[in-house]
Amino acid sequence: MDGFMKGFVKIFTYGCQMNDLDTQKMYSELSKIGFDKTAETQLADIIILNTCSVRQKAYEKAMSNLGRLMTYKKRNPSLIIAMTGCVAQQEGHGIRERMPHVDMILGTHQLHRLPELLNKRARDIAPIIETDFTACIPSMDIIPELKFTEHPHRAYINIMQGCENFCSYCIVPFVRGSEISRDCGKVLAEVREHASRGVKEVFLLGQNVNSYKGGMSFPDLLRNINSVEGIERIRFTTSHPKDMSDDLIACFQSLEKLCSHIHLPFQSGSDAVLQAMNRHYTRQSYLALTEKLRTARPDISLSADVIVGFPGETNEAYIETLDVIRAVKFDVLYSFKYSERPGTRAAKLRDDVRPDEKLERLKRLQALQRAITIENNRDRIGKTYAVLVDGVSSRHANQIHGRTTQNTIVNFDGDISLLGKIVRVKIKRANPNSLTGEMI
Repeated sequence: MDGFMKGFVKIFTYGCQMNDLDTQKMYSELSKIGFDKTAETQLADIIILNTCSVRQKAYEKAMSNLGRLMTYKKRNPSLIIAMTGCVAQQEGHGIRERMPHVDMILGTHQLHRLPELLNKRARDIAPIIETDFTACIPSMDIIPELKFTEHPHRAYINIMQGCENFCSYCIVPFVRGSEISRDCGKVLAEVREHASRGVKEVFLLGQNVNSYKGGMSFPDLLRNINSVEGIERIRFTTSHPKDMSDDLIACFQSLEKLCSHIHLPFQSGSDAVLQAMNRHYTRQSYLALTEKLRTARPDISLSADVIVGFPGETNEAYIETLDVIRAVKFDVLYSFKYSERPGTRAAKLRDDVRPDEKLERLKRLQALQRAITIENNRDRIGKTYAVLVDGVSSRHANQIHGRTTQNTIVNFDGDISLLGKIVRVKIKRANPNSLTGEMI
């Protein structure tokens, strides 16, 4: 690569699993042109911020860190600072206007061009800003090298990107574009390649995976992956309740490799708020879905996203949300205060729930969920689960940890030789966010 024969790269990652996977891909692609990964910011020749703008907190963290990097740029004028991901797509030229020390801004459809554009930047010091949407997204086909994955026994796989639901609070359609599904043949080829590498669990990713249209339906894709030798577990995220078909629910009954867990955001328990959010389902239809899922797979665990303080959310509407949480008994709930996202339809609504009221509602909701989570965990005491071992405990030298098919973390005595193996563990103790057990 002209001007960049070797060097170090540091990537800061914000947001979801899709961003984690994009970071793995960037490290992998840059390693092919002579760059090594470094954890030390001061050693880096290239610093990349891989950003998320779905939540205000992630946006603020990225922008704050970007400002701090100006000090590194002053010390080392040849340092390349780049921004990728949703904030890059959302802000584009505005980032350069606020932060002129940023050299490259790549939108969500431009990730595959990173090596090419770095080469261009090496020959010409002019800033590079590329945020066009494209008809296809080549970066979905990049398979990261194992050394850049956190767990070599687990592979994250892009099957689609973008969203066309236009939930009134959500910026994703504006920063990720329309839905583009990856060809099923390429997805299955990647699954088989990961299996040949010793991967045990594949995790399918997309903004709305159950609307996948890559040459076969999403349930058929799951059935095909279920038949791949060597793969022992299948997970996916994120699902939209309006696209949760009976055929997909039936997969939880018929596919033994499909994990007993689903992430199914419900966002609010109030029909009025759901309508204002443009979610295309009701409180009752959501509850009916959870009942169907539990009929198909009685041991299934559910996680979800929920927003409090959406414009127009009355106290009665908030109570309806709490009622849904009590009825479903989620294992994990990702809860947020509503924050206005620029360009969305909800941004035109009057944000009429006071900040202190939003905070109070969030605290009450989270306290309720903590009680439900520990109750669910206590119900697992004395039961035995298959656990895929992820690593060694950071707190106890003689302990390892892994996940059940229900996605619950289990800690138990063992050593690193079990990494990537599936072992049976009997649960002895329930913790607030995990279990403690004994390997059988």
